[in-house]
Amino acid sequence: MSMDTGFYPTPIVKLCDEPNALYVKREDMIPYSFGGNKARKAILFFEEIDRGVYDYVVTYGSSHSNHCRVVANMAAARNIPCLIIGPEEVSDVTYNSIMMDMFGAKIITVPVDQVSRTIDEKLDELGKDGKNPYFITGGGHGNIGTRAYVNCYEEILEYQKNTNIKFDYIFFASGTGTTHAGLVCGQILHGTDEKITGISIARKNPRGRDVVLNSIREYLREEKGDITELESVIQEKTVFLDEYTGDGYGRDNSEIDEVIKDCMIRFGMPLDSTYTGKAFLGMKKYIEENKINGKNILFIHTGGTPLYFDDIKK
Repeated sequence: MSMDTGFYPTPIVKLCDEPNALYVKREDMIPYSFGGNKARKAILFFEEIDRGVYDYVVTYGSSHSNHCRVVANMAAARNIPCLIIGPEEVSDVTYNSIMMDMFGAKIITVPVDQVSRTIDEKLDELGKDGKNPYFITGGGHGNIGTRAYVNCYEEILEYQKNTNIKFDYIFFASGTGTTHAGLVCGQILHGTDEKITGISIARKNPRGRDVVLNSIREYLREEKGDITELESVIQEKTVFLDEYTGDGYGRDNSEIDEVIKDCMIRFGMPLDSTYTGKAFLGMKKYIEENKINGKNILFIHTGGTPLYFDDIKK
């Protein structure tokens, strides 16, 4: 069984006018498994799985992972076994992990420094057992994940064209890198100039930005071949802010909690402390610190609604 993966442009809605006109693109409204950027990516990965002869899906992620929830859901819908390898360090019970269990995914947790080796061992074991596993890198990393957000960027361009609203800034949570990379690649391919600004939810520079840069280069090489002449443009357009990561991945604080509460009360929009709440707070601080006023700003809500319920339960 496979779902209809037709074209689903997600809505862009206006939240407020002051001090800037703030809009949000609701990726959480992709109509599958609570939506989000991981659903947009997984739809493309499973299109490839459906075209192949794969009989097992293997991926990586923590108990907080929206990616693992969506992948487990899509695998279950096809009656394909799913194996998730996760770090012991972030393996608490969450609504996402409860759903992974409900979808029948097998979850193995190991110390984070053993994850890579464990993935290789499990893929090797499955191959020796006569299986043909499809491995999805954590967070949907790779050119397929990047392409999903080139597509998203093109939806944003279409919105601007249809409404005659020009965004000055685009903010979002930047994690494993392909959401960020896809937006920048889309901008480079279309020659446009919004200030695409990723708010890191965990990684610090230079590593965090380097991961995004490598994804951008990898995708553009596939599209254009030699990209030597684009390097200065790639550097200029890749803005990865690591000042707002708080206490690290999956860790909240009172400031983030207050933003989550405020957004739900004012806009009826759920955020979470791992991804979107942290990014929304980072965006607010960046706007205040840089005295940005009177601009059109787009925030991309990358999903994670189950994590919102973890937050309010706490």
